Formats: sequence, structure tokens, C-alpha cells
Amino acid sequence: MKIHEYQGKELLKQFGVPVPRGIPALSVDEAVAAAEKLGGPVWVVKAQIHAGGRGKGGGVKLARSLDDVRKLASEILGMQLITHQTGPEGQKVRRLYIEDGADIQKEYYVSLVTDRATQKVAFIASSEGGMDIEEVAHSTPEKIITEYIDPLTGLSAEQATKIANAIGLPADSTAQAVDVFQKLYKCYMDTDASLVEINPLNRDSKGNIIALDAKFNFDSNALFRHPEIVAYRDLDEEDPAEIEASKFDLAYIQLDGNIGCLVNGAGLAMATMDTIKLFGGEPANFLDVGGGATAEKVTEAFKIMLGNKSVKAILVNIFGGIMRCDVIAEGVIAACKAVNLNVPLVVRMKGTNEELGKQMLADSGLPIISADTMAEAATRVVAAVK
Repeated sequence: MKIHEYQGKELLKQFGVPVPRGIPALSVDEAVAAAEKLGGPVWVVKAQIHAGGRGKGGGVKLARSLDDVRKLASEILGMQLITHQTGPEGQKVRRLYIEDGADIQKEYYVSLVTDRATQKVAFIASSEGGMDIEEVAHSTPEKIITEYIDPLTGLSAEQATKIANAIGLPADSTAQAVDVFQKLYKCYMDTDASLVEINPLNRDSKGNIIALDAKFNFDSNALFRHPEIVAYRDLDEEDPAEIEASKFDLAYIQLDGNIGCLVNGAGLAMATMDTIKLFGGEPANFLDVGGGATAEKVTEAFKIMLGNKSVKAILVNIFGGIMRCDVIAEGVIAACKAVNLNVPLVVRMKGTNEELGKQMLADSGLPIISADTMAEAATRVVAAVK
């Protein structure tokens, strides 16, 4: 789950990380009222969408008068903002954030992510803030440093000082940077975030450290512990099909291909997509029905997949461990009838009640293409599309 910048800054503020004053706005009049309340003399008018690169896309502008605020808010609100993270179709701007202008002396980059390889938290930092960190990583990787934090001990003052020195923070800002880094780590851990990114982290002319941006991603599996974060969810920023899938506890992500995938288990779903690619096809989605799928759940999964007009064929790949193949077969048959399926369907099933499931599909009278191996299934579904 993602949240907006202004929501992220609310969280940072709760943990003692300094952020500029700002007020969200849903209309031009609200934006002007926010600027009046903040008092100026300089404001930043910011588009709020779940994507980075807003400044380059024209979604972050400086205003030096209330008339400027009104003009810029009118231009940004409702625009289709295109950034390197939105794709060519862009994202409609429905919210603004009006913020105090900043005294920018030097910009830095800091972020926290979980590193699965080391089973630690990676604190990533750079002296090159305010830029696309991907470009910095590509062109000058030596300017990005990574410090691994043991979650059993947390971020020590020694480690935080090491990070501050590594990115070239002046001595008069080190103590505050150490304090900010430790609070940022606590925020990351206590909110069950999977990513916290501040780009840029600003040092002003007086040596003060302040977060000028905030990007948060959260572990969806931990959201049951954080109703206050769930309240931040903005459904306008999410794919309607993914929202619908979440209602039925389906893990669904829409992709750009034309072969729909219905699989039980995230690992098998990834392997299925890889196999489709290997045999020359393009997956239209990631869809994990989980280990406890019912006929109703499978039917809804079919409806969601077929809601994507690009889907020209469907591959069902099931390993019957906890999930029984006959239950999946029942769901597939019910789904085909419920949605009046009119695209080729390839089904591969292995495991518990495999023979019963295959017999049910054969007796259904539906034009289902069966397969025994993943390679065979991928070959047949790619051929069906062609």
C-alpha cells in the first residue's frame, strides 16, 4: 500500500522528523486558503499522486503570491500528470499540497528498505539528493552508500554518524542528522513500512536538516495492525481491478500482456509468468488465488481477468497441496459458465485429487485445453493466442 506525500509527512512529524509546514487541498479555493493560512511569502504547490518524478512532469511549482497559488493550483489540479513512474497514460491529479517554501542549501537522499539477502534493514543514502536515484546509481554508483541495520539492535548512533559522514554532511549538522536518521528508522519499523524514502533531505543555510519529500510503501500483510494507516488509502490512485480483487482476498496485479494467469501460490505465479515469457508469450496479470480458493473466488478471478480487454487466452496453473484440484476444477467450470468464456483456456493441474479434477474438466463439455507440464501449458496457451 502507498500513501501520498502529505500523509507521509504527517507520519514523519509524529516520529519527530522535521518537515515543512503544509496543508492538503482538494480544490483551487482550498489551495488559496491554505496559502493564506501558512502566510508565505513563498509557497510550493505540489501535485499529490502515488508516483515519483512529479517535479519533472510539471506537478511541483513555486508560487510567490496568492495569485500565483490560484493560477498554479488551477493548472495542476485535474491535469493528467505523466512521470517515469506513471507510464505514458499518466495519473490524474485530484489532490494538492500547499507547503512553505524552503531554504535549500544542499540536498541529500535517504531511504530505508528491507534487504532479504542479509535479513536486515538497508539504510541507503547519497550526497546526490533531489535527482533520480536510479540515474545516480547508474552513472555514479560510488555516490550511494548502504548501511545494514540489525533489527534486533536497531540503528545505533555510531552507524547513523557513519552514514552522515559518508554522504558529506558538515560537522555542525551531524548531531541533528543522527537524531533524524534514528527517528526515521523507528518510523520505518513501527509502521511496518516496506519503504521509506526522503528525496530530498535538505540542509538549509543555518545547518538545519528537514525532509522536503516523503514516500512510503507499507507491507499489506501488516495493515491489520495499523487502521490509522489504512485510513490513508486513496482508492483513486489504485487500479480498479486490483481494488476489486482485494475484496475477494485475491492477489492481483495487472500487466501489459494478453495471457491471463490464474495460479495458486505467489512463487508458482511468478514461475508461470516466466514460463509464458520463455515460450514467447506475454502475461496479462499476476493472480494468486491462494491456498483456500473456493468456486466463488475462482469465478471472481475469471471476471477480473476478463475485465481486461487485452486478454486473449487464460492459463490456469494449479499445484494441489492445500488446494484440491477438484475444487479448482469446480471453480473453473462454474466460472466458464458464469462469464460465458469466449477466449481459449488452458488448464494444468498437479497434486491432490488431480485425476478427479481432470475428469471433471473433461466431463464438463467445455472446450478446455489440458496440459501436464508447465512447458506444455505455456506452449499451448501461446499457440492459442496466435
